[in-house]
Amino acid sequence: MILGAVDLHNTAEVQEVAGRAGVRLQRVPEAVRLKLNPGAQQRMLDPAGAEIRFALQDEQACVTLSNPEGRSKATVFFGPFFLNAQYEIGAAPQRIELATPPRLKDLPEDLAAQLAFSPRVCRVALRGGPLFFHGVEGSVRPPAEGETPKLRMLSYGTSITHGAAATAFHLAYVAQTAWRLGADLCNLGVGGACHCEPALADYIAEREDWDFATLCLSVNMIGAGFTVEEFRERARYLIRRLAESDRRRVVACISILPYFGDWGMAQPNAKGKPAEFRRALGEVVEGLKAPNVRLFEGPDLLRDVGGLTVDLIHPGDHGMIQIGENLAARLRPLVENLRRSSRSRHE
Repeated sequence: MILGAVDLHNTAEVQEVAGRAGVRLQRVPEAVRLKLNPGAQQRMLDPAGAEIRFALQDEQACVTLSNPEGRSKATVFFGPFFLNAQYEIGAAPQRIELATPPRLKDLPEDLAAQLAFSPRVCRVALRGGPLFFHGVEGSVRPPAEGETPKLRMLSYGTSITHGAAATAFHLAYVAQTAWRLGADLCNLGVGGACHCEPALADYIAEREDWDFATLCLSVNMIGAGFTVEEFRERARYLIRRLAESDRRRVVACISILPYFGDWGMAQPNAKGKPAEFRRALGEVVEGLKAPNVRLFEGPDLLRDVGGLTVDLIHPGDHGMIQIGENLAARLRPLVENLRRSSRSRHE
């Protein structure tokens, strides 16, 4: 969404909160958020890779953010180029002063034109707890057409999609996948709370700002005590709604990634084995017979379980990168078809 002179990417709505300066960033509108389970309601307030984007028109600008409930982090890119700095955001408003790095000013135009993101676009990427945006000082403008990727990827899933255990959000598998495909990511991962809720399915289906979606479904539903049949019903509704919303859009379903449940380690609330949930997702995809829906098995994406962290469920950086590489390779033919069809529709 555009707010003043900046693009609040992966922010669907901002809310004023009594007693707080600035506006709270939300990845879904409040009317949708309040229909979700309590965990998802809270997690949709986490930025999980949301970005504040703008192009500098003067030498420098300053972004101010705060997180009254704890600590968050901001990482800065100019186009695809990493600034190599992380800013801690706490309760006190944090000013982030930004200026275009000198060498980027001399980057050849033909080289810049090959990049998915223009180096003119400053991207303040956010993660952590709920963030309040206080504004931007300086002369800036929102990114212009052609300065951000045309193809847009939307992702829904568990804490792994949310970006947990990656040391920076751009190392999360969804960010790695989008980078490799030259796509713009909108992340709706909800750590611990991916329950395939109909209200969220309807919201995503009605959005017109994505070309392909990834749905990682859903180890959270095992931990929360859903039966295999309950999972099947919710997954079917979610996938069908997205697939039927626009047959030109691709829906990529990812089954549960390898984790400790595969090795006989108990989950107290589990009402089925991981293999049963994976099989149910495969049956849903097969039963829909939708040409724009694909299934990718989680164990095929994370082949080396040594890529997990010591909790044996969340991939660390190595695992995230491997998932991103393998998922991007499988999606690339579909994405190239989308690019061709997008060009033909606009010619």
